[in-house]
Amino acid sequence: MELRHLEHFVAVAEEGHFTRAAQRLIISQSGLSASIRTLERELGAALFHRNTRQVSLTEAGRALLAESRRTLASVEAAREAVAAVNGLLRGTLRIGTEQCLGAVDVPRLLARFRAAHAGVEVRLDQAGSARLLDDVRASVLDAAFVPVVGVPPDDVELVPLHSEAVVALCRPDHPLAGSGTVKLDELHDAAFVDLQEGWGARQAADAAFAAAGLDRRVTMEVNDVHTLLDLVGHGLGVALVPEHVTRKRAAQGLDVLMIEDVLPRWAVSVALPAAERRGVAVDRLLELLGQPA
Repeated sequence: MELRHLEHFVAVAEEGHFTRAAQRLIISQSGLSASIRTLERELGAALFHRNTRQVSLTEAGRALLAESRRTLASVEAAREAVAAVNGLLRGTLRIGTEQCLGAVDVPRLLARFRAAHAGVEVRLDQAGSARLLDDVRASVLDAAFVPVVGVPPDDVELVPLHSEAVVALCRPDHPLAGSGTVKLDELHDAAFVDLQEGWGARQAADAAFAAAGLDRRVTMEVNDVHTLLDLVGHGLGVALVPEHVTRKRAAQGLDVLMIEDVLPRWAVSVALPAAERRGVAVDRLLELLGQPA
């Protein structure tokens, strides 16, 4: 089995189309098809369901995709290690992050990294922590900045960065406003606005109510913090947010309620793959993270 066959297979799996994969790899479509057929013969299994419009993975293909990504990540890490010994850092650094983490200024960190290592291409993906953790485990990402609630996936190492309390936000004319503190059972009948499932703040809020044996009514879901704060400001619901969110301009004028119950804290970490799949570029990024800006 040759590495190029695995690279071709991953490209087709990610593009869902032979023509687009061939364009991405800058090879002929006939050459790509021949490469995939060679891999299928060697493995004794069909890897794709094919039709005139797209291709999709078979069960064998899905099993191979995860292992192919890990193998290619390990090979790239080895190449980077040798290049670093020779004084040249190159390759691609793929970073994921949730928005509004509070613990780290990701754009500034990546700018510092690129200034120090111009030979490395930096790519950034923003999403919810659930998907980012899966992408680190699958070697789609080299590292991710995420809030983690509960047990992380296997083969993912977490390096803690920061933790803070979760608080409630409401309009000043809300019945609970002005009390300073609130218990979860007092919020039991409230309408909530929240981020979509898979985001760290949503997971923390869901976990808190589940641990207390309480139901929670989420009437509106969004995928960005600023819209969330706008909804609270228009009186459309209460939000549970990390404490640093209360310092945002859009939160000024909203009432902050500390929660008396013991809640899962907003805990931000760097999620990393297993050491053997970790490139030198990630180590350099972590070194910058530990240095003052």
